[in-house]
Amino acid sequence: MDPPPKDHVPFQPVTIEKRSAHDHPVYANFDCSHLTVGAGVAIFHLATSRVVLCFHSARKYWFLPKGRRDANEETCAGAEREGFEESGYRNRILPVPLPHRQPQPHNPASGADSSYVREPIWTQFAPVSASSQYILFWYIAETVPSLVEEQLNASMLAGASAGNETPYQYPPPYPVNLTFNERLKLESEGYEPMHHPNTAVNQEEALYESYLLPVQEAISKLKGSVQADVVASGWEAICTRYEDESKRQEARCSA
Repeated sequence: MDPPPKDHVPFQPVTIEKRSAHDHPVYANFDCSHLTVGAGVAIFHLATSRVVLCFHSARKYWFLPKGRRDANEETCAGAEREGFEESGYRNRILPVPLPHRQPQPHNPASGADSSYVREPIWTQFAPVSASSQYILFWYIAETVPSLVEEQLNASMLAGASAGNETPYQYPPPYPVNLTFNERLKLESEGYEPMHHPNTAVNQEEALYESYLLPVQEAISKLKGSVQADVVASGWEAICTRYEDESKRQEARCSA
């Protein structure tokens, strides 16, 4: 897909009709042999207001990358990994303002803004069988900047040259004090996020194609699915953070 024109203005809100924020709460209990935990991700390229969508070349439908968390893997890290394996785009979870219900930490990281979190933005429950349950957490992420891409590529090449298997490289987290405006400056004008071919881990994933699409177009292609709400709510949170940071910067300049 073609990138936006050079005069594109980032962080522009989109208007869509969103579904109810929840279904009815449920009581349910599953032991570990009857529960599967998964994670999915909406990967945004902030500078061009686009999001990564996958397309199943055989079944002809659009979707966000997702999959099962590996054993002993943190759920948000699993979302990043699944995003990379199914789409070919390296990504990292974005801290954004969300109306979550988690308590604030008693000893927050130094300098961290507690109004921005790396929590799931949507959660889905689906039966795997008559006795097993699947729970899927959706996260908001960004394509990694060019410098991080280069560092991860170098790490993989170093492992390959040493004759070692080169497993998935987990990206460093989004820097605590990096504003979105500062983040945009980490990429040159016209930079296109790197797409890695052949990241699929099985024959099914090898059928997936991936594209960076404008947010509004992606929402239209996902219409009728909670994944459309993941993209819409995620972009709304991203725009809200950018607006918050811009207002704070204006207040500091005028003080």
